[in-house]
Amino acid sequence: MSPIKSSTGLPDHIAAALCYFFPFIGGIIFLALEKRSRFVLFHALQSLIAFGVLMIIHVLCGFIPLLGPFFAALISLCSFAVWLLMIYHALGGRWYRLPWVGDIAESQLRQL
Repeated sequence: MSPIKSSTGLPDHIAAALCYFFPFIGGIIFLALEKRSRFVLFHALQSLIAFGVLMIIHVLCGFIPLLGPFFAALISLCSFAVWLLMIYHALGGRWYRLPWVGDIAESQLRQL
C-alpha cells in the first residue's frame, strides 16, 4: 500500500476499491480523474475491461435460446465473485491481476 494519496485526494487503496465498487463506471471516472497513481490507474483499467467484457457476455447470453438465462445467471454469479475479490484486493493495497484482463490492463498502463 502506498502512503501517497492519489491525485483525487483519496488514499490509493480507497480510490482503487472505488474503481470496482461502481463497476465499469468507476473505472471510467478514475481514468479521467487520476493523474499520478499508477496503482489507481491499473485498477481503473482492470475494472473497465473486466466488467465491460462481463456485461457484453451477459447481453450475448440473452440471444441463446433455452440455455441463455442459465448462462446469464452463471455470468452474474461470476461477476459478483470477481467484484468482491477485486474490492478485497484493492482495499488491501495489492496489485492483484485477473487472468488475461490484468495483462491487458498492465500493457495499457505502460502506454499511458
